[in-house]
Amino acid sequence: MKKIDFNDRALSLGLARVSEAAAIACAPLIGRGDEKAADQAAVDAMRTQLNKLDISGVVVIGEGERDEAPMLYIGEEVGNGTGPGVDIALDPLEGTTLTAKDMPNALAVIAMGPRGSMLHAPDTYMDKLAIGPGYAEGVVSLDMTPRERVEALAKAKGCTTANITVCVLERPRHEDIIAEIRATGAAIRLITDGDVAGVMHCAEAAKTGIDMYMGSGGAPEGVLAAAALKCMGGQIMGRLLFRNEDEKARARNAGITDFDRVYLRDDMVTADVIFAATGVTDGSLVSGIKREVGFVTAETILMRSKTGSVRRMIYRNPV
Repeated sequence: MKKIDFNDRALSLGLARVSEAAAIACAPLIGRGDEKAADQAAVDAMRTQLNKLDISGVVVIGEGERDEAPMLYIGEEVGNGTGPGVDIALDPLEGTTLTAKDMPNALAVIAMGPRGSMLHAPDTYMDKLAIGPGYAEGVVSLDMTPRERVEALAKAKGCTTANITVCVLERPRHEDIIAEIRATGAAIRLITDGDVAGVMHCAEAAKTGIDMYMGSGGAPEGVLAAAALKCMGGQIMGRLLFRNEDEKARARNAGITDFDRVYLRDDMVTADVIFAATGVTDGSLVSGIKREVGFVTAETILMRSKTGSVRRMIYRNPV
């Protein structure tokens, strides 16, 4: 069978429709306190739209293993089977708690690249560090302490540590990191959920006020964030963290044998990708769903790493 090339330009608008559909589907559940219902609505809508695309897709970053269906599980085949083979990384609702509580920065997120282009990250934690574009490679690293990272970034930016803002996921495991960052005089933007959006904030520091992201979170979300930064510019580093032998077994099943490896952005996403994120609740990157009498409005950011293009699109549709 003849191989069909990955046409990122032709597929990009279709990918935007996928994230839009997921965001709009869970809009009636914003602020209703039901995380599972909101997530399921987003999943169902995303799957339906994906299966309309001319692709032979495989979900490599999804909502869990196959036995956790009906979520979009790792290994699930999507698309109508008539187009190129592609890897898909997705989170139909990144921020289920944010949606249930009507808090900022809930997103519907999806990335697509050629088959074999994305790290098959196991469902474990990952230690992450990210900064925006314009800095030399290696200006910060996972081997540095939080203090050293803040001081190095301030030096590279040409400012004092008091002018640096770091985004950190608010979790008890991050108490020591938070204390060390604050001891430098830097500010911290704490987020309750949604670390894909947290990493993306670094790429638009002038708009979001975030210079750096650090801390541990889901490894699959790390790959999604790497796809976003491959389009927007910036650096992300990740090292898998394992709590038990079962998690190491998951990594082996995903083909990972070096458990101490530090993955850079282009290790996690090795080829050009397209990325779409639609706002569910209002955030620093995109506006959330707006419901009016007879209409619904969504904002999507659509990006292609091949060209570096970033489109912000407003979709208004009768309901």
